[in-house]
Amino acid sequence: MSFSKHIDKMIGEAIARGEFENLEGEGKPIDLDAYFATPQELRIGYSVLKSSKFVPEEIDRMKEIGEIKEKLASCPEEDIPKLTKQLRERELALALILERNKRRK
Repeated sequence: MSFSKHIDKMIGEAIARGEFENLEGEGKPIDLDAYFATPQELRIGYSVLKSSKFVPEEIDRMKEIGEIKEKLASCPEEDIPKLTKQLRERELALALILERNKRRK
């Protein structure tokens, strides 16, 4: 039996046992924005950490920045200054973290 057929058989058996049911994120699209926003030399390491439920600080900041930008796109005018200030703070925090990481190399 070839290697790929053996793997296909193992996957089929796991599906039959229900091992792929109720997995985290099942049925949801994969969001790769944060992955590609991360510098290329750090992506694999961060992916491993994320699969272990460890999220680096800069990834949290990137996520926060994205969420604030989404809010800004649909918020009332009176909320714009507050959200803009939050966005600048998160972007500055991210820039400082990335600069710190560059200096460590």
